[in-house]
Amino acid sequence: MTSKKKASLVRNVIVVLQKIEDGILIGLLLLMILMAVLQIFLRNLFDSGVLWGDPLVRILVLWIGLIGAMVASRNNHHISIDVISRYLPDSIRRLTNLATAVFTFLVCSVMAYYSFGFVIMEKNDGLTAFANIPVWICESIIPFSFAVISIRYLFFSFTCFGKLFGPNPQ
Repeated sequence: MTSKKKASLVRNVIVVLQKIEDGILIGLLLLMILMAVLQIFLRNLFDSGVLWGDPLVRILVLWIGLIGAMVASRNNHHISIDVISRYLPDSIRRLTNLATAVFTFLVCSVMAYYSFGFVIMEKNDGLTAFANIPVWICESIIPFSFAVISIRYLFFSFTCFGKLFGPNPQ
């Protein structure tokens, strides 16, 4: 297989994974909105509701927030304060981009590690969140999302390093 075919295959896999990521995010958002509207409708008209509806909505907020962070991280669109970097010379801006990417990678790696330990502790406790779904399954998005974000920023670090010290610094 030629290198062009390999690169094309990798790009296609990345595009498919991004579409899956987007689809999951949209699906969870629609589910959250529908559940919240259903709860409002049932409470106001029938003085009842889905017993596990509110905990589900809270869990969906967690999942949507973290998957949204994964989506934002895939193009390096995380929350940042870049007022100063706009006025820096290109060489210093490339250095600060590298430092930011490495720092983000390190923080997200630590978060993934410790949140994985947290999820393991929750699994050992055996508690349920709602509708007999274990709490650890609801919280499993935490280490997963931080691991994905950390891997992405590791690659951004390599890209920034290449731009700063590569053969053709841009």
